Amino acid sequence: MKLLELNHVEKSFGELSVIKDISMSVEEGEIVSIIGPSGSGKSTLLRCATMLETMDSGEIIYLGQKAAWTGENGQVAYAGKKELKEIQSQYGLVFQNFNLFPHFSVMKNITDAPIHVQKRDKETVYKEARELLKKMGLEDKENAYPCQLSGGQCQRVAIARALALKPKILFFDEPTSALDPELTGEVLKVIKSLADLDIAMVIVTHEMAFARDISHRVIFMAGGVIVEEGSPEKVFASDNERTQSFLGRYGAIL
Repeated sequence: MKLLELNHVEKSFGELSVIKDISMSVEEGEIVSIIGPSGSGKSTLLRCATMLETMDSGEIIYLGQKAAWTGENGQVAYAGKKELKEIQSQYGLVFQNFNLFPHFSVMKNITDAPIHVQKRDKETVYKEARELLKKMGLEDKENAYPCQLSGGQCQRVAIARALALKPKILFFDEPTSALDPELTGEVLKVIKSLADLDIAMVIVTHEMAFARDISHRVIFMAGGVIVEEGSPEKVFASDNERTQSFLGRYGAIL
């Protein structure tokens, strides 16, 4: 079943065309990595897909339900407030800069939205949050505040917070780019451990070995278009000149 469909999405900032007619989809339980040089439009595509950024034209569909589309007048229309709330409950987001609430404890960061937005039972949410913290290796940090944690720990809290909403699809926007190299490994290890939860994931990443190892499908973007997509084996062994040129920089780790 298709969880997400993007059809003919375009986005410009002033004169700069960042995304040029991109179409892609994500199936249930599928892990898709988006790779490519800086400035290729990867993060903008993810921000359009999650409606943090307004696209200029195209169509976004979650679970068969239209979230945004180009109307007959050429303007982009979005679903109504109620429909959007339902659609947005289907996905979670993990940002490169964590975006934790600094004045909330770790536990409150994780449980606040499930309790107050999803109106779920408090005791159940706390129990699930403790299980998530254990999975993240942070069971002793529930009363800590973000300023007391390392960058890697903050990112693991951010992942737990996204998972607490029970999304069907999880988006990661360069989840390790703000981390020191030694902390990157611990976060990538946690993301790999999520594969057994059968949640679909879309991961914008510069970690090539990670993308190759974890993904069902890899999308290589450059210049605002999808140059190539397919299985990790296909993309990483590609004879496409642009793909080869990009991956050549990572030769040692591949």
